[in-house]
Amino acid sequence: MTSPVLFEQIPTQDGHRFGVITLNSEKTLNSLTLDMVELMLETLLHWQTDANIVAVFIQGAGEKAFCAGGDVQALRQSSVQNPGGPCDYAETFFAREYRLDYLLHNYGKPTIVWGHGIVMGGGLGVFAGCTHRIATERTRIAMPEVTIALFPDVGGSYFLNRMPGQCGRFLALSAASINGADSLYAGLADFAISHSHKPALLEQLQALNWASNKVGDELTALLEGLQRQSTADIPLGNLETHQGVIDQLCQGDDVEVIAQRFAALETDDKWLQRAQTGLASGSPLAVKWIFKQLQLCQGLSLKAVFEKEILLATNIVRHSEFAEGVRALLVDKDQAPNWQYKQLSDVTDAIVAPYFQAPWPQNPLRDL
Repeated sequence: MTSPVLFEQIPTQDGHRFGVITLNSEKTLNSLTLDMVELMLETLLHWQTDANIVAVFIQGAGEKAFCAGGDVQALRQSSVQNPGGPCDYAETFFAREYRLDYLLHNYGKPTIVWGHGIVMGGGLGVFAGCTHRIATERTRIAMPEVTIALFPDVGGSYFLNRMPGQCGRFLALSAASINGADSLYAGLADFAISHSHKPALLEQLQALNWASNKVGDELTALLEGLQRQSTADIPLGNLETHQGVIDQLCQGDDVEVIAQRFAALETDDKWLQRAQTGLASGSPLAVKWIFKQLQLCQGLSLKAVFEKEILLATNIVRHSEFAEGVRALLVDKDQAPNWQYKQLSDVTDAIVAPYFQAPWPQNPLRDL
């Protein structure tokens, strides 16, 4: 049986090696399982202490996706097996996934990630943690968790708060998707390079002088050169163009008012129309906890953010809204979730508050 993650070591011309990680579950759009997370964690920790490994390159198998997220059907199964929790598989998955993301954010060597195709949810967590994040002409990034009653986790509570204006809040509430140009603007990607240049990049990575103290500059120059050759292939984005509308829609501390602005927006713009639909069809309960989570995490360190994310994720999978969202979208695919609350005004602060209370004596990520 083929491994769901492939690991390879490619020799460089100066006698070193760089590690290549390939998410290898093309049929599921390389969605992450607990096994995949464990394999990556173990190998990355080993490579970090191996002096011969100079850098890591991460990619997804196939042409459709880098990684479409976590395997939410497995998470749902864990959630429904033991209502009220503990939901062992789901809770272990989140804790290990966040450790992997935190490791990447703090990795001691260059991590180059090729974000071709779909980059969503858990895939965005891996992508966002790398030092050299490459989007392509077919990159499609989104955090559509509001539609399944989860929240933009895997560090989303950190990086969404650092986007220009209200872009992060807009993306979290609306599930809107963005492309390569958008991801550069939002600070989620560092380079936008045509997918056709990938073989040349891998070849040129082998040729770098990794022993040089200037290798970081050389790597940047290499990627910038490929980006210049790719300008004509990268489609225009939406975030910068719509920044004024986004800021107007999402300003203020009342998410019910924000939702009313979304609903009242009259526009022929298809991208904005899809954002309207995303918020309107999402779980009202999830809209409330997503908004509160972003507020709580403003200005926090990455470690503190992951501690808050594991707390909220654990509480969510122990309750039924998430399982219903996944059922409607991905299991029965009837697109008709029976949300517990029909409108935002039904979801009071008292209803949301328990989701932010620690469900255990000690946070499982306290030792990050």
